[in-house]
Amino acid sequence: MPVDYHQIAHAVLARPPRLGNTRLVCVDGPSGAGKTTVAQRIAAGLAQLSGLNAPIVATDDLLDGWADQFSFWSRLEAEVLAPIAAGRVASYRPYDWVAGHFRDDPVTVPVTGLLIVEGVTAARPAIHAHTTLTVFVTAPAVVRHARALARDGEALRPQLERWWRAEDAYFTDEATDAADVVIASA
Repeated sequence: MPVDYHQIAHAVLARPPRLGNTRLVCVDGPSGAGKTTVAQRIAAGLAQLSGLNAPIVATDDLLDGWADQFSFWSRLEAEVLAPIAAGRVASYRPYDWVAGHFRDDPVTVPVTGLLIVEGVTAARPAIHAHTTLTVFVTAPAVVRHARALARDGEALRPQLERWWRAEDAYFTDEATDAADVVIASA
C-alpha cells in the first residue's frame, strides 16, 4: 500500500511540539531501508501543508567514522536538540567520510518549528519524550544490503557487514514497535 505522506504531515502538524516549540519527527530503521527518502518526503509534505521548512539532520553526519555507530548521541543532543529546544539556531560539523574527520565548516539548523532527525537509532528511547512523531522504516535485508552496497561501494563491504551485525543486535535489543508509523519499503 502506498504511503500517504500528506497524511503523515497532517499528523505531525496536529500534534503539539515537544522539543521546546519545535515538532520533532524521528525517522529510524536499519541502513538501506529508505530513511533518507522517507524523511525528504515528510519534509516536502510539511512544507506543502504549513509553508515551513523542516530541516533534516542525518545522524550519519554526526558519527565519528565507522566505529561511532551508536555513541554519537551526545553530539546530537548538545549541538542540535538542546539549542533547538531553547529556540536557538543549532549547528554541527558534519563528518567527512572520505577525509576521515569532521569538517571545519558547520551546517546550520534554523529554528522553524519543525525538525526531522533521520538515521539508525534516531528514534531511540532517550528521545521519546521530545518527539512529535516517530517513523520506523524497514525493508528486507537483501534489499537493504544491496542498497547500502550500491550507495557506499563494494570496497566498504567489511565495514558494512560489521555495521549490519551491530544494528541487527541494536534493533533486537531496542523496542522498535513503539513507532507511531511503520513504513515498509521494497
